[in-house]
Amino acid sequence: MTEHGLKAMAQTRAPKFGHFILEFATPGIGHILKSAGCDFAFLDMEHSGFHFETVKSVLRYFEAADLPTLVRTPSKAYHHIARAMDMGAEGIMPPMVGTAQEARDIVQAMKYHPEGGRGVALQIAHDRYRPGTVADKFSAANARSTFFCLIETAEGVENVDEIAAVDGVDCLWIGHFDLSVSLGIPGQFENAAFKAAVDKTIAAAKRNGKALGRLVPTVEAGIALYGEGFDFICYAGDVWVLHNALAEAVSRLRQGTGNQRI
Repeated sequence: MTEHGLKAMAQTRAPKFGHFILEFATPGIGHILKSAGCDFAFLDMEHSGFHFETVKSVLRYFEAADLPTLVRTPSKAYHHIARAMDMGAEGIMPPMVGTAQEARDIVQAMKYHPEGGRGVALQIAHDRYRPGTVADKFSAANARSTFFCLIETAEGVENVDEIAAVDGVDCLWIGHFDLSVSLGIPGQFENAAFKAAVDKTIAAAKRNGKALGRLVPTVEAGIALYGEGFDFICYAGDVWVLHNALAEAVSRLRQGTGNQRI
């Protein structure tokens, strides 16, 4: 296991930079992100259409590149959380956590006895198929597993202090688009209500000594958010980075050659 895993990252406020993967589940993706300088990968199951068989393979690609990976599961259901952990997810981010009890239920699904009630399967993907004692396996798995608690509803913001205080929550992560929709102001990130929700979440993370994360669309936004207290900075996603870089290059080629779109 990497010595610089997500759990260790969450215990420091130094900036950590990652990338969002929802399209390109290719064998080289881990090494590409690692070579680009990423500290972590964020693998999405909620919007990507990836199934667990794909996730199991992609997690091996990231392991080969020594790149810690968090997985957003399709739901908060036990069978989604526990299965992602069994596949080897180091971090888990179920969607739309609204209450402290939901956070405790997620911890229960993630962790082995005595910290939780996750069903036992050893010497499989999550422990890299290695033998060992039950006690050692439980201890190592519980110490490694990292909970990124996704705050993306008005309910989650209302209860964010209680959520942040839950033992086992390592990081509060703001889902900015869904949060704006839940607040009734879709996409209005400069709206006073959205800013107040973000400020409340930042304050809860600081009071409880928890890390703070967010997906950012630009370098400038990432730098600004780090200044506000965010330390897990996930820069854009694979689809958008490829699209924007290619669109810019093709546009410049057309301008430079006088060629118009066919």
